[in-house]
Amino acid sequence: MRARIAAAAVLAGAAAFAAPALPAAAAGTGPIEFATTVHGDPADVYAPAAADIDGDLPVALLLQGANVDKSAYAGFARAVAGYGFVVVVPNHARTFFGQTGLFAEQAQAAWTVTWMNQEDGRAGSPLAGKIDTDSLGLLGHSFGGAAGLAVTTGVCAPPFCGEPAAKPAELKGAALFGTNNTPPGGSANPPVPNTVPVALVQGTVDGVAPPAAAQATYEAVQQPPKMLVSVSGANHYGITDTQAPAGAIPDPSPQTIPQEDGIKTSARWSAMFLRTVMGDVWSGVWLWGVGDAVDRGVTVQYVR
Repeated sequence: MRARIAAAAVLAGAAAFAAPALPAAAAGTGPIEFATTVHGDPADVYAPAAADIDGDLPVALLLQGANVDKSAYAGFARAVAGYGFVVVVPNHARTFFGQTGLFAEQAQAAWTVTWMNQEDGRAGSPLAGKIDTDSLGLLGHSFGGAAGLAVTTGVCAPPFCGEPAAKPAELKGAALFGTNNTPPGGSANPPVPNTVPVALVQGTVDGVAPPAAAQATYEAVQQPPKMLVSVSGANHYGITDTQAPAGAIPDPSPQTIPQEDGIKTSARWSAMFLRTVMGDVWSGVWLWGVGDAVDRGVTVQYVR
């Protein structure tokens, strides 16, 4: 059962270029946030306040960038959750080419499906009976976005499948930031045989994952609907809480918009894309017919 959020609230929130406002945290009335584990990985969970949940909420798994701690995505995760999602942000540590660190992998999607079924039935969970266990969306950043792109194909794609795992039947779509599949050396992008809708959200001044690579990847995505949202002035860390997450490769290209603007814009388009492909009609009205016209901070390409 999908979350039911008033159409007027969704459109008003999107048109205002911000996630819907949430009540102040007081006496348990604020947004739901708690720590958990997903397949043994420590994870942070973000969801709307219990009083704002009308129906079951789909889950959005955020796959982190290489060596970017889950805490760096708090603002982005809260913004996406405000559109009616349970956002799960794990720290997944593994060894990658001899280096041990935080590196997302494809199997996390299947692990999250297991978690959401368990959490929905867990006595004492603030989300007990409130999770749409049939609906999973993917969010991703950089390395994690590439892992998410591989998940959408259902094909094991080294180095993103440290542990082989099938694409979950519950997966409805992916919205991935700073993501491409351009091979080292700049050779032609291989086709992306996606089986669910894909949106790429890309900063126009990204100096780590260049806009041209995102454009080539968008063209390589084979199955519509697909979308490329270019966020004016955002760089590779446009969705993290700071421009220099500890442990991450710095972006030599300065961001030219405030950090909060990059986060809100990217969260808005990511959330509205996922809501649309999960069947919300009013989100689709905004996504395909209104958003690009009213949001001057982006340029949008799509095939429906």
